[in-house]
Amino acid sequence: MGDSVGVNLWGHATDTEVTVDEMLICCKAVRRGAKRALVSCDVPNGPAHAGARAAVNAAVRLAKEGGADMVKVLGDPGVVKAIVRAGVPVFAEFHGEKLAATSWWRKQSDWKMPAPRPGLQALGSRGRSCRRSRGFHSGHRGLGGGPWLDGRVRLAHTAIGYAAKWIDAKTETYGNAAKLSFDAFRALIDDVRSGRQIRGG
Repeated sequence: MGDSVGVNLWGHATDTEVTVDEMLICCKAVRRGAKRALVSCDVPNGPAHAGARAAVNAAVRLAKEGGADMVKVLGDPGVVKAIVRAGVPVFAEFHGEKLAATSWWRKQSDWKMPAPRPGLQALGSRGRSCRRSRGFHSGHRGLGGGPWLDGRVRLAHTAIGYAAKWIDAKTETYGNAAKLSFDAFRALIDDVRSGRQIRGG
């Protein structure tokens, strides 16, 4: 359950603005619907970058109150280790937008924690950084990347084209819910303005 709900559900301008309380509502909803799937929930940008204590508090809330099996956090190894020490499994994300590549490479040995023991359960990365993490002991998922990944992240909203940007998009998806919804609302508005019978009874 990603912090993209900040934009897709809560109406924030960017996903960095979503709060822990907003994430908790969504995490609880996913937990109620997930019967067999492992539930991962993002630690919001605010606490993730406000220091280890804030990140740990957020992670513990998402696990205990939200029912997350693990949390995904975009932060340095110190933050990840603090969350792990608090007893919450971590899906660690890294990429150049928020974590300097040079800093990450200097500390990359800190990430090499065996997956079978409680702690760093998975790595997540984007683009070219996916290739650089080959050989890590933990499972590696990516947005983009190649055949060396253990899994790939695919957002449900992207798969079904559920956002305004998909209305006129040329990128192929599995569906285009945005265009279907837009066309349906436009037809409804036309019928209302014309005084025609509204479909659906």
